[in-house]
Amino acid sequence: MKYYLDITLLPDAEANLGFLWQKIFQQVHIALVDNKVGDNESAIALSIPGYKSGKSKEKDFPLGNILRLLADNEDALVKLNIHQWLKRLSDYCHIKPIKAVPADIKQYAQFKRKPVKSIEKKAKRRAEHLNKPYAEVLAYLLKEGKSSKSPLPYINVESQDTKKRVEQGGSCHFSLFIEHMLFDVPASGKFDCYGLSKIATVPWFD
Repeated sequence: MKYYLDITLLPDAEANLGFLWQKIFQQVHIALVDNKVGDNESAIALSIPGYKSGKSKEKDFPLGNILRLLADNEDALVKLNIHQWLKRLSDYCHIKPIKAVPADIKQYAQFKRKPVKSIEKKAKRRAEHLNKPYAEVLAYLLKEGKSSKSPLPYINVESQDTKKRVEQGGSCHFSLFIEHMLFDVPASGKFDCYGLSKIATVPWFD
């Protein structure tokens, strides 16, 4: 990844960072789907310079206020035309010009989706298996503290690919938990249409 642009989120009294991440990330996802280069494959990667794992202070949002998009070539970011996708949110974000990634990179970051099973789904499966009322099983799991809560930051999103496949009664909304790891050497691989990867890394810098 040799080029990047930063999107700075601008919260106010009516729109906090969590709300803005949901809205802006959703539009970025739609843009990546529209510009995908393969089946759920994007030439654009995502980085979150302000990422914080674990519990943060109540007023702090664990993903910070910058969403960074990276690509191997400048044309890919130009073609994405993220300004157009974020036009209706222009009061809440500032898109900086495309720049070259610094030459003195010493670390590389991996941002990947981390599946987290919900306690509701677990209760439903167990209720069916044990032939017991769902409410009873859910109450038991909650009492035992078997919650799906994860210390990882997450964003509530609507999957565009799933949306196309969902029939009546289905849902394409879910919580996207994001895991972050740092490495001393880069790793190549594919990025999905959320800009995330199970293998590939992106340059890590402020």
